[in-house]
Amino acid sequence: MAASSDELLLPRLPELFETSQRLLDEVEVATEPSGSRAIQDKVFKGLDLLHKAAEMLSQLDLFSRNEDLEEIASADLKYLLVPAFQGALTMKQVNPSKRLDHLQQAREHFINYLTQCHCYHVAEFQLPQTKSNSAENHSASSSMAYPNLVAMASQRQAKIERYKQKKEMEQRLSALKSAVESGQADDERVREYYLLHLRRWIGISLEEMESIDQEIRILKEKDSSPREVSTSHSSLQAKPPMKPFILTRNKAQATVFGSGYPSLATMTVSDWYEQHQKFKALPDQGIAKPTSAETKKAAQQQEDQEEKEEEDDEKTVHRMREWDDWKDTHPRGYGNRQNMG
Repeated sequence: MAASSDELLLPRLPELFETSQRLLDEVEVATEPSGSRAIQDKVFKGLDLLHKAAEMLSQLDLFSRNEDLEEIASADLKYLLVPAFQGALTMKQVNPSKRLDHLQQAREHFINYLTQCHCYHVAEFQLPQTKSNSAENHSASSSMAYPNLVAMASQRQAKIERYKQKKEMEQRLSALKSAVESGQADDERVREYYLLHLRRWIGISLEEMESIDQEIRILKEKDSSPREVSTSHSSLQAKPPMKPFILTRNKAQATVFGSGYPSLATMTVSDWYEQHQKFKALPDQGIAKPTSAETKKAAQQQEDQEEKEEEDDEKTVHRMREWDDWKDTHPRGYGNRQNMG
């Protein structure tokens, strides 16, 4: 009965894989925004198909860690790509509130794929850090003299090598694609075609893992920064206010002579003003203000004084004009007859 159920499941697995691969290719080359309804529908449908394919692979026990790569049939090699496709489509989901969860899920899918390829020795590469091997890698790198510089140099060299291999594999894949899809290729070429696909996705998975780790770090720092600000703000608010104090040279001086300052304020400005206002000792208090009659009298006196000054000015001007006219008709020395011979 189990064998019959397996036989019923086997024809569906290729269809699920091919449909999900086609959906992933359409999403990759689409010109529409990744958040559009059409793209997200393809992403969800592809993830659903890949989930069913992964369950079928687990039930069929198609791959085993105890066997070598040569023992896997050429037609079954492509099913090793299922976790890589799951990681790629998970990265295409658009939901800012669940972005961190999607990144962690995609990372698990890529780790599963890379671990499988590493166990089967599909290609030579170094596995990224996981929860199990992160402590060992950290202790090993901490013992190095310049861990950051060495890690950066090795990562740069690995990226260059992966880029060169990616270009070579894409050229070889394009040459084999038509023959394999048409069914005219022999088993050796089919095997080479799928192995090239596996190695190509190894490079893609490593690149995606680097970007995922960077984005996860940024999101965690972003989430932790508002909490730190709120915690520090609350601690500042909970701190009791500081009481004012006065410094003295020593304790004895403070006890005997008080605060130790010659002029220490004993009251506020408002208290001083109220006290002086009470005893009418302010500058504007105790001085009799002039009455309205006195004010009018002073104004009248000032007005009379101004009129008198104006009359004096007119008399002076008139006298000066008469003097000028007299000088015009009487030359200098006129009427002086005393010294004439």
